[in-house]
Order: sequence, then structure tokens, then C-alpha cells
Amino acid sequence: MHKNSRIYVAGHRGMVGSAITRCLHNKGYHNVITRTSSELDLRNQAAVADFFAEEKPDYVFLAAAKVGGIWANNIYRADFLYDNLLIEANIIHSAYRHQVDKLLFLGSSCIYPKLAPQPLKEEYLLSGYLEPTNEPYAIAKIAGIKLCEAYRSQYGCNFISAMPTNLYGPNDNYDLQGSHVLPALIRKFHEAKIENQPFVEVWGTGSPRREFLHADDLADACVFLMETYNDEAFVNIGTGEDVTIRALAELVKETVGYEGELRWNTDKPDGTPRKLMDVSRLHQLGWQHRIELTEGIAATYQDFLRNQEAYV
Repeated sequence: MHKNSRIYVAGHRGMVGSAITRCLHNKGYHNVITRTSSELDLRNQAAVADFFAEEKPDYVFLAAAKVGGIWANNIYRADFLYDNLLIEANIIHSAYRHQVDKLLFLGSSCIYPKLAPQPLKEEYLLSGYLEPTNEPYAIAKIAGIKLCEAYRSQYGCNFISAMPTNLYGPNDNYDLQGSHVLPALIRKFHEAKIENQPFVEVWGTGSPRREFLHADDLADACVFLMETYNDEAFVNIGTGEDVTIRALAELVKETVGYEGELRWNTDKPDGTPRKLMDVSRLHQLGWQHRIELTEGIAATYQDFLRNQEAYV
């Protein structure tokens, strides 16, 4: 990428897309193209095709997606599959039709089988059954990977894919019905602190282990891959380190300054027992994360405090 390349960030208002946009600006890329969902419905094939014909982007970061936590994934199964299939298919096909130089598709660690060996190596894709609660989202993301591989194989497109681990950071979703575990914990503990609640309920047993990557680190990795990586094989992006949900909850509780009790609702699902990414491929390429979890959660809580009205 050149500093004046026309770079389209799909999903620039979301946590991932906004982090990529910030990273590009910080690195001196000044020709970044964006559209809000009200300006461009990415599920509309004709509208996406018209956008590509008009703007003619050289590079595309495909960070747009319908996302959510266990509850949202399990309840809105049709929406998660349908919307994500349309978004990725429309953008990838238009990128091919309008001869985009390079596209980066962002998937998710949920593409891996529920009981895959740990840590999760890229070659474990499609080696077993998916976690049922987020299967529609995972299938959509797997389809995106395969679309990139197919357009590369059939048409020679330089389309690459990256699979981030669990993410957190500015512009996260704090809706308790639709959010992921870390932002949900931040909001729960903050509201319990303000309202002097005696306890906070947390879903599951606390035993599953999860890996967390700050969105700014992910963005840096994405720009790094766009600048340096051109192979077909997709790349995991993560820290290579994980914690139990119980330890995460204790860390968020301490960061927020909540002094009440933790109560675990074991009637609620745990999800996959463990999801730790093998990031050796990314490390060999020359990239490693920089923001550690304690530091990242503290910064994210301060961002939450500054932007509460927008987030909740």
C-alpha cells in the first residue's frame, strides 16, 4: 500500500473497523474511504457494486459484520448467517469485478471446531463439529475464507484472510443482550458499583478459558498483513495467552473498583471450553501484540466512562 492508495474500510464505525481506520491515519494513510450503514447497505448487491464502481478502492479491509455474544448468536441464528453471507459475498465479488489490488477478510476464532486441540492451529479448520450456539456466524465466516481462496484460485485475486481471537476496546458493544463477555462484565460491574448492588451475576461456571486481544493491536496486525502478506493460507491473530472467565471477571471487578460479590449462574451456557489461538505463523512473519490485558482493560474502562451515553 502507498500512502495515497484508496483504502476502503468496511465497517468503520464498529470496534474493529474504527481501530483499523485510526491505525491507517496514524501510519500516514490519508485516503481512507468509509460509508455508514445508512449510506450503504452492504447486504444490497447492486448498491455495493455501484459504490465500488464510483469509488474504485485499491485496497479493502472487510471488517463489516453482524456480531454478538452467545445469547445473540443463539437467538438470531438466521440473521447472523444471512446478513454476514450477504455482506462478505457482495464486497468480495465487487472487489474482484473492480480489480481491487488486495483485500483482507476478517473472520473469527469461532470458525474452529468446538473440541479442536489447543492451541488452535490454522490447519484445524473444518476438522470437527462447531460450537452449536454460534454455528451460523461461524459458517458465514468460514464461507468468507473459502470465497477469498476461491477468487484467488479461479481469478488470481490477492485476497487474504485473518482470524482474530476475542477482541475488546473502544467502540465495543455494551448492550447486555448482545455483547461479548468482556464489555458485558465492564458494564455490569460499573452499574453495580454506581447502584451499590450487593452482587453481580455472571453467566456459566467461570471455567472456560479465553484469549483477549485489544482492538488497536488487531488493527496494527491487519495493516501489517496488508503491507507484507500475500499468501493463500489465512493467519490467526491473537496474543497466544488465555485466562479463565473467572480470572477475567475478577480483573474487571478490580479495575472498576466494585467491592460486592460475584455469583455464577451455572444454568447459563459456558460455550466452548477453551479457545486459544496458535499465533506462531504470525510471530514468524514478524508481528506480536503489545497491549497486555491488565493495561488494555484499564484503558477500555476509561473509554467506557468517557462515552457512556453513546455506549449504553
